[in-house]
Amino acid sequence: MRQKPTTRLSLLSPALWPVWSTAALMWLLARLPVSWIFSVGKCLGFVGYHAAHSRRRIAQVNIAKCFPELDAEQRRRLVRANFSHTGIGIIETALPWLNPARDLSAHYRVEGLEHLHEARDRGRGIVLVGAHYTTIDVTSQFLSKLGFVDVMYRRNKNPAWEWLQTQGRRHHFDGVIERSDMRQTIKRLKAGRAIWYAADQDYGRKHSVFAPFFGISTATITASSRLAKRNQSPVLMLHQTRDIENHTWTLRFSPILKNFAQGDDIADARQLNQLLEESLRQVPDQYLWVHRRFKTRPEGEDSFYHKS
Repeated sequence: MRQKPTTRLSLLSPALWPVWSTAALMWLLARLPVSWIFSVGKCLGFVGYHAAHSRRRIAQVNIAKCFPELDAEQRRRLVRANFSHTGIGIIETALPWLNPARDLSAHYRVEGLEHLHEARDRGRGIVLVGAHYTTIDVTSQFLSKLGFVDVMYRRNKNPAWEWLQTQGRRHHFDGVIERSDMRQTIKRLKAGRAIWYAADQDYGRKHSVFAPFFGISTATITASSRLAKRNQSPVLMLHQTRDIENHTWTLRFSPILKNFAQGDDIADARQLNQLLEESLRQVPDQYLWVHRRFKTRPEGEDSFYHKS
């Protein structure tokens, strides 16, 4: 009984006022035409490219490692384009979180939906593997209309952002599951639900195996394999892209993965990484390159992100 007032007070702490101010601004932006949202996002990306030095360096390192065939000028242009998409992605998040009733259906393009329905017909739930495209949250509205998709997320240490992301996603998903809550995840898989989550974060050696990603030995979580084996659930990948010129987002569902979760976690990780890489080579500017995807290195290998 005493915890609720404490929670409210913590959310109203002056230390969190900058977050709430940002949320108020985002609430207003979520009511702009989509074309304006894209323009504001590109402006934010421009500012971020010039001001967020540490994030720009991470993106530069990632892109240099993954696209060694590009020369210095091509890499510079790709990093700038990536910041534009990242800025748009940040502003887009206001749409599902802070204006959830707004109808975005005219802006969605969908491919491969028949694969998702085929997986659902098996009655074993679905492991729907996504990734950190810069469009990761704006597609929530379409997924929610399917009526059987739940989402996993990573808890935010900032209580204001935690409240915003969970409440924002609960507008669209019946199940918003913190990634450590395996009991709830399995329960929903057994109920025939699809569990959507991004499988491309680096959680360290304890939860990962090393598999190639753009030719780099990359720590890749094994949750997809474990969930699929636990409930004999089919596994699909969800790829998401943005068309800046036409102000649309495309969701592409892969066919059900073959020979997955057969006891070889490294083979499973290699298959997922390969599918993501194939998608990103088509839209290399639309991935969240500003996160340290290659943070965990094999034993004896130096960090990519240490300043020389």
